[in-house]
Amino acid sequence: MDLPISTSSTTGLIIAAVFGTIFGILLNKGRVTDYNVIVNLFRFKDLTVLKIMLTAIVIGGIGVFAMKEFGWIEGYHIKDTNLAGIILGSGIFGVGMALYGYCPGTAVAAIATGRIHAMVGFLGMLFGGIVYALSYGWIKANLLNIGQLGKVRLDEVTPIPALVWLIILTVGSIGIFRFIERKAVKPDLI
Repeated sequence: MDLPISTSSTTGLIIAAVFGTIFGILLNKGRVTDYNVIVNLFRFKDLTVLKIMLTAIVIGGIGVFAMKEFGWIEGYHIKDTNLAGIILGSGIFGVGMALYGYCPGTAVAAIATGRIHAMVGFLGMLFGGIVYALSYGWIKANLLNIGQLGKVRLDEVTPIPALVWLIILTVGSIGIFRFIERKAVKPDLI
């Protein structure tokens, strides 16, 4: 299936820049370009980041499912599942996010708002990316083959269809939202 706009075309790049800018503005409006909001997630004092992430996952899941069902995309393009890589990578990501106070997306949005400390940390992310690229051969040979499951999805390894998984995700997220709203400490909105 040919897409009407190539992702490598000038039009595709302009559309990506426009949507990226909108995404950055929404991150800023959602307050996740504020260091304290992200750090307070790890202190269980402000769960704004969790709510935004859950919303993005549910909306993205519904959107991708709908696009596949309507034939707007051919299929899912997923990466191999490598358990050692996922565990190690998520651990490094989590520690980095807790120390830095930003994830890559919120870091770029924070830089755009003029936060200098976000730029310093972003340089650290670039350095880490270079180290990863230079050591990728060793990582691939020694780590990525541990727990390698290939390209799998939940509906392929369980008897539960994709639509039911999507409903479980949506209902579970709504339940988490309700719990957060009832039990969580409200952040100061000064």
